[in-house]
Amino acid sequence: MKVYVLRLGHRVQRDHRVTTHCALVARAFGADGLFFTGDRDTSIIISVQDIINRWGGPFEIAYIPNWRVWLKKKVRDGFEVMHLTMYGRPVNKVINNIKRSKKDKLIIIGAEKVPGEVYEIARHNVSITLQPHSEVAALAVFLDRLFNGKELEKKFTTPELVIMPQFRGKKVKRVGKK
Repeated sequence: MKVYVLRLGHRVQRDHRVTTHCALVARAFGADGLFFTGDRDTSIIISVQDIINRWGGPFEIAYIPNWRVWLKKKVRDGFEVMHLTMYGRPVNKVINNIKRSKKDKLIIIGAEKVPGEVYEIARHNVSITLQPHSEVAALAVFLDRLFNGKELEKKFTTPELVIMPQFRGKKVKRVGKK
């Protein structure tokens, strides 16, 4: 099962750090890639690709100029669409149905106001809480629930650097070439 994240409405002047963090969370918590729309921002792709190069992959990162066309194609390709929104049904009520489906998953998170049609396209509109919250936190919680915590043990291929767990302090081991 593939799991992708679609970040809608990235704004260069406002969202660089948050969109980057969405990509980092998506990668670290088991998604196969993040695609973003809105303003074209190659610095996001460069930053995330640098993380992939140093800490391992695979992970896809790309800008999507026309999200409606791209999303409709993913639906035709059989992807099950989830939209993370505080207005959705509580994650605890829907996560078991989502996990039972073996379809590839597409998780939509917004930057700016999400168009109403996304609520209609999504198979599941999912809330992590029924309160305002961060899309970064919502994505982390959702992916953790989706993968039952197993994503925390994921091993990435061809890393240059690997963290060596320590009781105190920090230890990073160089395992690849640079």
